[in-house]
Amino acid sequence: MVNILHIADVQEKLQKVEEMVHQLLSDVIFTAPAGLPGRDIQVLPPHKHPHKKGFTLVEGRARFMHDLANIELQALELAIRTLVEFPHAPKLFREQLADVALSEARHLQACLKQLSVSGFNWGHWPIHAALWNSVSADDDLLDRIFIVHRYLEGSGLDAGDTLLRRLRGMSETNEQKVMQMIHDEEVGHVAFGSEWYRRICADLKLDPDHKMKEQIGRLRTVLPKRLDKISVETRKKAGFTENEIVMLDNLRLSFLEQSKGPGPLHPVQHSATDRAEEIPVLN
Repeated sequence: MVNILHIADVQEKLQKVEEMVHQLLSDVIFTAPAGLPGRDIQVLPPHKHPHKKGFTLVEGRARFMHDLANIELQALELAIRTLVEFPHAPKLFREQLADVALSEARHLQACLKQLSVSGFNWGHWPIHAALWNSVSADDDLLDRIFIVHRYLEGSGLDAGDTLLRRLRGMSETNEQKVMQMIHDEEVGHVAFGSEWYRRICADLKLDPDHKMKEQIGRLRTVLPKRLDKISVETRKKAGFTENEIVMLDNLRLSFLEQSKGPGPLHPVQHSATDRAEEIPVLN
């Protein structure tokens, strides 16, 4: 049996992901690592990463692909982690999540390929583990769906819309094509989370709005703090209601107010546009 969560080499992870997904759907039992999943490059807190250059430079766009590869790597691992930690989740949910994991693997491969084309290697810069650290073995399934698919991936849609506008302001680049492909598919990933969030709430006889309000209050200290404006139309395409968008915007505004207080700003993702400026969110 192969457990890609323990494999450090990123290419080996990609080679083994399909095998592990099939094993998980066949009810093979795995365990998630107690700490970080295997890594073959340096992991540092985001505020310790070197300064990033702009998209007009090849190096700036390569760094963007490197950061995005790290996001896709964590997205892949989070999908696998949910399959590992929730073996008794509904069968259809697990099958659809397995498809999401394979999609994230394709996204990661696309980022790594473009990074190489640009003349840079995986590991040229450090990476962070902020998204992996947002979840816990203590999560229930609704928490995991909210954190990963509705908050992290949903925030990625907000950032993605802005990033695509920036990239379209330049001559067409391969990075723009990769980002567009990923962004288009991520709408479906977030919609998957929205659909199953409501299904499970219905099964548990919970009001989705009340449940989401409770989760925001309880989980806000572990969520990466996003100050980007919410992309309302894209969120609606991904299954968010008006009430949910208002709740998330209120959370964003509370983070914005918090960021104005004393102390260092680095724990808050305060760039409105640039994954190359702050922690990229899950995409």
